[in-house]
Amino acid sequence: MARIVVIGGTGYAGSHIVREGVRRGHEIVSVSRSMPDAPVDGVRYARGSVLDPAALGDVFDGADAVVSALSPRGDMQDAVLDALEGLSASLTGTGTRLGVVGGAGGSLVAPGGPRLFDQGFPDEYKHEAQVGIDSLDLLQRSDENLNWFLIHPAEVFGPWAEGERTGRYRDGGDVVVRAEDGTSTISGADFAIAVIDEIETPKHHRGRFTVGY
Repeated sequence: MARIVVIGGTGYAGSHIVREGVRRGHEIVSVSRSMPDAPVDGVRYARGSVLDPAALGDVFDGADAVVSALSPRGDMQDAVLDALEGLSASLTGTGTRLGVVGGAGGSLVAPGGPRLFDQGFPDEYKHEAQVGIDSLDLLQRSDENLNWFLIHPAEVFGPWAEGERTGRYRDGGDVVVRAEDGTSTISGADFAIAVIDEIETPKHHRGRFTVGY
């Protein structure tokens, strides 16, 4: 059993990761600025902001993994990188692994590039995608004693395309995962399976990977 702290554990990706972690018998702590409407049994909920880690007390003590599932939207759109920088600094040199939920925009469309972001990416999502790209850059430049991974969801991922838990996904390495018909999708539940799989059986040390069907 691992102790996993999920930052943004009441958001879309975070709540799925929380539920999958509990399903597998892990000790799960969800950190968010608000409490969920429907708490998950067995989860410890900590209310607070990762931008003020001192106020969170012992939340990170003894964690095997900390997963940042913060969404760069609303009043958090310019704070996600600050939060990630703080987490990276505090976890460097510890035994705690840092996982980061990135966006699809930083995925490559083919081996060697270019990125999805550079291929007519919708303007309304460009700021959010840029935060994901900058997050990857921050991690790649981090101290070698920080153990991290970043996971890119498929192109279509979110509450507007919830999907079902199938128990399957494909790891595309750096390249966005597409089905034979050209679509790129992943449900929230199956994305969470990929995250917990990576925590249980690490395959990407200081690296990123993509998931989809």
